[in-house]
Amino acid sequence: MDPVAGAAKAARVLRPGGTAGDVEEWRFDWERSYTRDEWLDLLPTTGLHTRLPAGTLREVLAGVGAAVDAMGGALTMRSATVVVTAARQS
Repeated sequence: MDPVAGAAKAARVLRPGGTAGDVEEWRFDWERSYTRDEWLDLLPTTGLHTRLPAGTLREVLAGVGAAVDAMGGALTMRSATVVVTAARQS
């Protein structure tokens, strides 16, 4: 799920109903560099990779590992953490 789209949807739901006070949104952009092995350790724990059959996952990881090696053995992922808050009104 796109965190920005998810936060925007949450803010839209909170605003019109009148059940929440001021809605605040924060976005924190960040990045992290991964070595090939770090990325291959993380990948099976995310998204649809968690549901792949073992053989398919091995093939995916082999292909991704080769792609990371071709890029010099490391990659940088850019991410956004989005927070939406609102105090409940009675």
